[in-house]
Amino acid sequence: MAHETDAGGGDGTAGGAGIATAEQAANDGLVLAFGRLQGAANRLEYILGRAIEEECGISHLMFEVLLILGRAGEAGLPMRSIAQERVLSTGGVTRLVDRMEAAGLVVRDTDPDDRRGRLVRLTAVGEETVVRAARVHRENIRRFFLEPLPPEHRERFAEDLRTLSHAARDALPRLR
Repeated sequence: MAHETDAGGGDGTAGGAGIATAEQAANDGLVLAFGRLQGAANRLEYILGRAIEEECGISHLMFEVLLILGRAGEAGLPMRSIAQERVLSTGGVTRLVDRMEAAGLVVRDTDPDDRRGRLVRLTAVGEETVVRAARVHRENIRRFFLEPLPPEHRERFAEDLRTLSHAARDALPRLR
């Protein structure tokens, strides 16, 4: 039987060839580790997203788009870039930006480099909202994400997450 600390495929092989039963599959070290990562991410997203909704009146996804636009600066971003950054369909990002525009968080302007394209920019209300939400988010990240970890592991953990995030992003096909 595989132990949950086993980093290989359950039987010491990298490919998991030793998984032959449901019990072995359920107790495979890599399967368990990824399940814990996914479970922690889902629970943290729920906890942190609820706090942003309750305290700032926006969804976690809206907050993430506001952050993306904040990184882009005054130039704004094409809808396609927002979709790629958040792994959304262009239709999904259009509906989201429609709601954000109706709430006064963003505006859409003509893209000077593409007559058919539109650039999305933060409004003053969007700027105020993302700052307020980021303060709430930062405190909750500290409380629920960092405080449970030993202080000596926190920086390395953040670096490892950055590595995983970039590797996953680079493995995705580019959306059109």
